[in-house]
Amino acid sequence: MIFNKDIVHVVYASDDRFSEIMGISLLSLYENSKDVQEIVIYILDSGISAENKSKIEAISKKYNRTNPVWIKAKNISSELNVDVAVDRGSLSQYARLFISSVLPENISRVIYLDCDIIIKQSIGLLWNMNMNGKTIAALKDAFSRNYRANIDLKPNDIMFNSGVMLVDLERWKKLDIEGKLLNFISSKHGKIQQGDQGALNAVLSKDTFCFEPKFNSITVFFDFNYKEMLVYRKPPEFYSEEQIMEAINEPAVIHFTTSILSVRPWIKGCRHIYTNEWLKYKAMSPWADNALWEDNRSPIKKVFLNILEKLPRKMMVCMAGIMHSYLRPFVNKIKNN
Repeated sequence: MIFNKDIVHVVYASDDRFSEIMGISLLSLYENSKDVQEIVIYILDSGISAENKSKIEAISKKYNRTNPVWIKAKNISSELNVDVAVDRGSLSQYARLFISSVLPENISRVIYLDCDIIIKQSIGLLWNMNMNGKTIAALKDAFSRNYRANIDLKPNDIMFNSGVMLVDLERWKKLDIEGKLLNFISSKHGKIQQGDQGALNAVLSKDTFCFEPKFNSITVFFDFNYKEMLVYRKPPEFYSEEQIMEAINEPAVIHFTTSILSVRPWIKGCRHIYTNEWLKYKAMSPWADNALWEDNRSPIKKVFLNILEKLPRKMMVCMAGIMHSYLRPFVNKIKNN
């Protein structure tokens, strides 16, 4: 198969609840990638309603793009005959593990995007990236050594954020990555730290090209300054401060990941510096009149966050770091054994 730099293939996965968020992401992609000759969208559908499908197709029509290819998502629990636990998000996220068996066979490369993303610069920049012979390109994520142990990785192995992945599908198929992912999930009886992302990290840690952080500018970059982030997350090795500042000031992709200190822009009360950017695309979308979501975090979490925010900043960062880097992976280890 020959790689075509002018035809970009992008895959999303969503259920009905997040289809609005996905649609707004898609709109931002079209709006900021007008230089790309052709964009083919594949949506792994975990029960999206006819109404929301129609709205998503209306976005494609607005930008004179072809309609998305709707693909019924595979259910991981049914495929493995194992009760797979949802560590975060919903079970629909596992659908992306099957990309090699559900996407057309003639695709040599694909970009996977989470729904909670805004494209700020042309998707062509990511599409034409040199992957240096690796199966995927992704963001090196800031996790402590304790997380690695829970998914059978060594202390200094790469952990990546799987919300933005450039995938060499030919190499993925050649190495039977799908089979390895399913075998890993089965070996853990469906209980994996960070769910599908944990499985991807376990299998692809040594086969990942770490791209510049501006291609997946996650929320932790904004909630903490560089030194605070290293204290909070305690990664064994990470990007430079200059690279993180570029990801903050000139992001190509903004990823509104969950964070201890903030909610996401479709939820009332979001303080992310790019909240208005997300709201701008919402206002351009078929969901413009939909109300923002209520903050449904538990009362206990809200009280704890209120206490945390009243502490001196340095103390707050240290306490949050103990929880994230030591307590959380310890709880995951107990829960998943």
